[in-house]
Amino acid sequence: MNTRERPPLPEARLGDRSLFPDLSLAAYLNHAGVSPLSTPVRWAVEDLMAAYAWGGAQATAHVLGLRGRLREKLARLLGVGAGELALTGGASHGVQAVALSVPWRRGDRVVLFEGEFPANATPWQRAAELFGLEVVFAPLGPFAESVEAGLAALEEILAGGARLVAVSAVQFRTGLVMPLAEMAALCARHGAEIFVDAIQALGAVPFDAAALSLDYVASGAHKWLMGAEGAGVLYVRPERLRALRPAPVGWLSHEDPVSFLTEGPGHLRYDRPLRREATVFEGSSAAGLSQAALEASADLLLGLGVENIHRHVNRYLDLLEPALEARGFRSQRPKAAARRSCILSLTPPPGQASPRLRAALLADGVAVAIPDGLLRFAPHWPNDAERELGHVLWAVDRALAASR
Repeated sequence: MNTRERPPLPEARLGDRSLFPDLSLAAYLNHAGVSPLSTPVRWAVEDLMAAYAWGGAQATAHVLGLRGRLREKLARLLGVGAGELALTGGASHGVQAVALSVPWRRGDRVVLFEGEFPANATPWQRAAELFGLEVVFAPLGPFAESVEAGLAALEEILAGGARLVAVSAVQFRTGLVMPLAEMAALCARHGAEIFVDAIQALGAVPFDAAALSLDYVASGAHKWLMGAEGAGVLYVRPERLRALRPAPVGWLSHEDPVSFLTEGPGHLRYDRPLRREATVFEGSSAAGLSQAALEASADLLLGLGVENIHRHVNRYLDLLEPALEARGFRSQRPKAAARRSCILSLTPPPGQASPRLRAALLADGVAVAIPDGLLRFAPHWPNDAERELGHVLWAVDRALAASR
């Protein structure tokens, strides 16, 4: 469709899914997995595709402008400066970039957490193999018990020495918000750096990497940021950047990398220094279509306000949680409001299998996930409790009855 033929879009409003006209399910509650694409996101992708179709390489200038705008918007969501960010291909790419670029010393210890999503474990394990590091897994159980118990368990490990601690801002199984400020302070006292995978937080949980004193943050577009797969962001604290030895680099990682394509002969060189900013990790052609999608979704999130989104979703979960507990589910949601994300995970009632429950719910138009056997409900800003909860609970009752 030509952009001139497009109808005006409704304003984004909490609890209104008008911007998702093609979403077929009655209640989409799997934003912690993959979010559906809104109309503004789809149009942004279509517009960039049209620019490439019309002008080929002439669309490059459009993409460069897009990348600059996107850094600014993601910086607002992260609470940092745009010059401290690199656009990546996803959260895993950000983890890999740091894991391979830290100036490791043989024998350095890396602290990971049991129960983490593998994206924040595998790259560190590979770095350990390559550089002779020691990987230590810390338990998550004490953090579920209390902040104090978790920090005490972590400090016991840090007392034995550590170079870096890698943790998710929000645990993908239970939705537990980790006490990042306290963890960062504890790491600093013991001479360790902290790396945070924010893919289950950014876009739905208030986040400020600078205020939290985090060293590195990686995230991806296709969950709570509501973009498309293939785009992400990496934040590197400026003082940490100076010590890194960037490993995954490419031709765009240099200072003045493109003049030989635009200014005539005599500019093709191979000795230009690498950039001294986070964009050193933007080494080659980017997934422009995914970045266009992410910019459009970031506009919606910034307009609604992440704090407002977080309150809206938790009001939804406040109603859903007791209704499911009354049906025999055991909630894993933290009791303290400050430790709640936008995830509600539950252990199914005795005798009920989560794969069967998920399949039955999907057949009745309710999308959920089952990470490690839990039943996970993850609504976002378009979800509306008044419109959806009756159907969700009807579908749960049918699923329980069919699964007995």
